[in-house]
Amino acid sequence: MTDSGRELDLVIYGATGFVGRLLADYLARTAPGGVRIGLAGRSPAKLEATRAGLGPGAADWPIVIADADDPVALAELASRTRVVATTVGPYAKYGTELVTAAVAAGTDYVDLTGEVLFVRASIDAHHEKAGANGVKIVHSCGYDSVPSDLGVHVLHRKVQEDGAGELTDTTLVASLSGGVSGGTIDSLRTQIDESKKDRALRRLAASPYSLSPDRTKEPDLGRQSDVAMVDGAEIAPQVRGWKAPFVMGSYNTRIVRRSNALQNWVYGRTFRYREVMSVGDSPLSRVYAAGVAAILGGLVVGLSVPPTRYVLDRILPAPGEGPSEKTQRNGYFAMDIYTTTTTGARYASRVAAQGDPGYRATAVLLGESALSLVLDRDRLPDEAGVLTPATALGDVLVERLRGAGVEISARRL
Repeated sequence: MTDSGRELDLVIYGATGFVGRLLADYLARTAPGGVRIGLAGRSPAKLEATRAGLGPGAADWPIVIADADDPVALAELASRTRVVATTVGPYAKYGTELVTAAVAAGTDYVDLTGEVLFVRASIDAHHEKAGANGVKIVHSCGYDSVPSDLGVHVLHRKVQEDGAGELTDTTLVASLSGGVSGGTIDSLRTQIDESKKDRALRRLAASPYSLSPDRTKEPDLGRQSDVAMVDGAEIAPQVRGWKAPFVMGSYNTRIVRRSNALQNWVYGRTFRYREVMSVGDSPLSRVYAAGVAAILGGLVVGLSVPPTRYVLDRILPAPGEGPSEKTQRNGYFAMDIYTTTTTGARYASRVAAQGDPGYRATAVLLGESALSLVLDRDRLPDEAGVLTPATALGDVLVERLRGAGVEISARRL
């Protein structure tokens, strides 16, 4: 169990980066008085400048100096706080030592990773020890994968309350507007590089159950395509138009499946889950969906081949870059999840919010995830270990996000 007598309640690691500054600003404006927050990174001057821009409420926030490849400094950081929230990615490069330090110190941890191989390595290295230490290591607490994970969580809750059976075929349809994340692109680069090193890693990354606690116990549901074009009529009668592959679907689906397995397959043993993206419902939607599929496929191939990667690296956003204030403000996301239960009933859930998904909205999602651990630790699920947002934070995070203006709902159709 985390130590409530520590100097700090929460440390933001990577506070000088683009998302780190947004997170610090969000917490400076919304965290209740008395929450002891620190700002951490490797540059004292940049940390001081970040703190100065947060207003008088953050004037006394301590600054903690720690480099991502300095285990001693990270161990000291982890020992000073109850919770650490890190925005420093790609996590396969910069996150491993901090997870190790958090587990050893008994410190709860949240991050923004969307990297399958990093999370798999974290599970293998730390799940048992974190569980024994009573520590919650909660990966993917931003746009990837809180809306997906909590959307299925509340969908299951509603079906359970109605006594309508278990979830079977379930599809998330994402609608969104916002900027392209340089951090997400860099994570994709890292994932490609890691997969190229080892054929076994490529197979692991491609498995729909790559994050399962025990893949041998997963149900055999046949081929599950996490990157596909889908006719809306296959999803639910009221869904119109063809849907494109969703860029983060291949990651989010694995988090949701891990949530199901960690809870002894409570969503159902025949729960099949996929994610797609809306491109409108016009007669040309199939053409648009095919175009998106081609672009995504071309991006992966382009980043895998040195000559095209050289060009793409000079075109795509760099790590630490982000959209304008206007783009952040005008962005939005809406995740609509449709399911059919074992009794034949149809249900849907929705998770939606204003603000650029990868930046402004993500700061809210990560901030409230961290505050759930700081302020509501005694109300959270009992589970410890390397967890998911739904299994670590569950209904408490749903409640906090609703209070922060995020729509989270479920209904029978």
